[in-house]
Amino acid sequence: TELEENREKVYDAELVREENEFLRKYLGIKAEHSDFTFQDASVIGRESTNYRTEYTLSKGSMHGIEKNMPVITSDGLVGYVPEVGPTYCRAVPVTENAKSVGAYIERSGTLGVVEGSYSLSFGHLCLMSYIDPESDIRVGDVVTTSGVGSIYPRGLDIGVITEVGIDEGTRTLIATVKPFADFDNISRVMIVTSYELYSE
Repeated sequence: TELEENREKVYDAELVREENEFLRKYLGIKAEHSDFTFQDASVIGRESTNYRTEYTLSKGSMHGIEKNMPVITSDGLVGYVPEVGPTYCRAVPVTENAKSVGAYIERSGTLGVVEGSYSLSFGHLCLMSYIDPESDIRVGDVVTTSGVGSIYPRGLDIGVITEVGIDEGTRTLIATVKPFADFDNISRVMIVTSYELYSE
């Protein structure tokens, strides 16, 4: 019927609009990180247990995906790929207690390590630790990847600091980080398939 045809046209137009919005943001990332190469992928599954959240993505080894490749959205870092099949891969978010991320606060030059914390993961938060106690670090500071000592390239936005405290054991500063990625509503991602290693 004509009504069904019109509905289909509206649906198709919405799909095109979403695709264009995604590509616009995708190309924005490409312009910012000209040395990166990407493979875009859709989230085709999500599994959450008491211990871990994983996303299943629509690209695998047939598309050049390998273990430990970083996964991002236009908002920021999602996590990395721990497992690859021929036509799919899995991604673990940075909020999980998995691989740590070398981190950097551009405003003050502060370095640290961002990692998942079991107690914080339920709120989609993570922890920045090993911060020099003399560092200038504040709530509202933006945390990015440093490119040092991890599988992630330099310059990916991770999130914003929401709380700063002291690790009583090491007497260093620790900070709670709220990632920019919206982990509850991720539908499309980019897998960073190659990048230039950062060096001073």
